[in-house]
Amino acid sequence: MEGIAILAPALFLKLACLAFLSILFLQSGLDKVFNYKGNLDYFKSHFANSPLKNTVGLMMPAITLLEVAAGVLSAVGLVLLLLNGETQVGLLGAQVSLLSIIALFFGQRVAQDYAGASTLVGYFLVAAASVYILGF
Repeated sequence: MEGIAILAPALFLKLACLAFLSILFLQSGLDKVFNYKGNLDYFKSHFANSPLKNTVGLMMPAITLLEVAAGVLSAVGLVLLLLNGETQVGLLGAQVSLLSIIALFFGQRVAQDYAGASTLVGYFLVAAASVYILGF
């Protein structure tokens, strides 16, 4: 098809993974920033009957920072990949994304929210695949 540029599959997959992680973590992290009290109240309620109930005040800023960092690094990595093929920032974004999901998964399991924990498995797989794909 003359005149239509088609991206190489590996590049397209890297861009798609970074776009996915950017959207996921920028939305989630910025929601925690701009609706901090609402999210804090939710987490206090969510962890009220768990061993983590007294750590919500510490967990909230930590997970917010992880999510915002994951989203920003993934978004910057996406731009750098498009501009000059550089993957290091995107790889770091994917790695921080994976750490964020592990932290969230830990919290869900400790709170015995097994349904909530199971929803994170798909995100974990995308982030893990992103780390692998961007590492090569």
